[in-house]
Amino acid sequence: MTGPAEPYRPGLLGRGGGLLRAAADAVPPSGLVLLAILSVQVGAGFAKDLFAVLSPAGVVFLRVATGALVLGLLARPRLRGLSRGDLGVGVAFGLTLGLMNLSIYEALARLPMGIAVAVEFLGPLGVAVAASRRRLDILWVALAAAGIALLAPWDQAGGLSLTGLGFGLLAAVCWAGYILLSAATGRRFPGMSGLTFAMLVSLIFITPLGVASGGTDLLRPEFLLAGLGVGLLSSVIPYSIELEALRRMPKRVFGILMSLEPAAAALVGLVVLGEILRMREWAAILCVVVASVGATRSS
Repeated sequence: MTGPAEPYRPGLLGRGGGLLRAAADAVPPSGLVLLAILSVQVGAGFAKDLFAVLSPAGVVFLRVATGALVLGLLARPRLRGLSRGDLGVGVAFGLTLGLMNLSIYEALARLPMGIAVAVEFLGPLGVAVAASRRRLDILWVALAAAGIALLAPWDQAGGLSLTGLGFGLLAAVCWAGYILLSAATGRRFPGMSGLTFAMLVSLIFITPLGVASGGTDLLRPEFLLAGLGVGLLSSVIPYSIELEALRRMPKRVFGILMSLEPAAAALVGLVVLGEILRMREWAAILCVVVASVGATRSS
């Protein structure tokens, strides 16, 4: 996932041959961004559906393993000539990436998709506001705060899970760190090798948790296939589409379109999982989306 501040992401489209390039060129860049958003959220919907048979940590393990395998085949990490500081940044990036995936999946297990993604979006929103010095940003912060206030479980009946909201906020903090560390990794590592290295670190971090919670079920062919699908939909496909979109449109416009992601998550949750939100929750998502769009324009 991306947001108001655009992180370092791998590109696979350019290596896929002329047919992929021609197909991408036939779609306007705004359409590519919407396709990427849809791919990410459909992947999250499938992942949430797996929670009935696998723990969130087990599903994260399958997703991260898929990403690490694909990236490892495309770009082996080149560590020669890197300092301890460079490697330290790569390790921090990988740990943040793993914790971000784990925390958002734990949030998805307890909250409707639109709510979980809206709370997580506070991370890139905070980075965008911090990068700007305009007084108008106070309005976007207040609007985002109003959205979170609308989500708070003031009433006991039908209230949202406090644990789920906590995991969503942790995912937001990790996403902010992901944006900053991805930029630092991109400066220190050549090509995609930094992301490959970070994915391997993330896999090492998440493997004990995933294996302990998933056990031998992780070896069942249907779960392996489902995990591969989640990894492709949530990582490989959207990353590739987004890189192609960024090649053809300004980053600010890209960030504004990506701000629609919480609303897209709510719609996918409604269609794929049958998650019906209350008007107050839709209003909260709208507050976060508008605040994200405004912060992106300001920054």
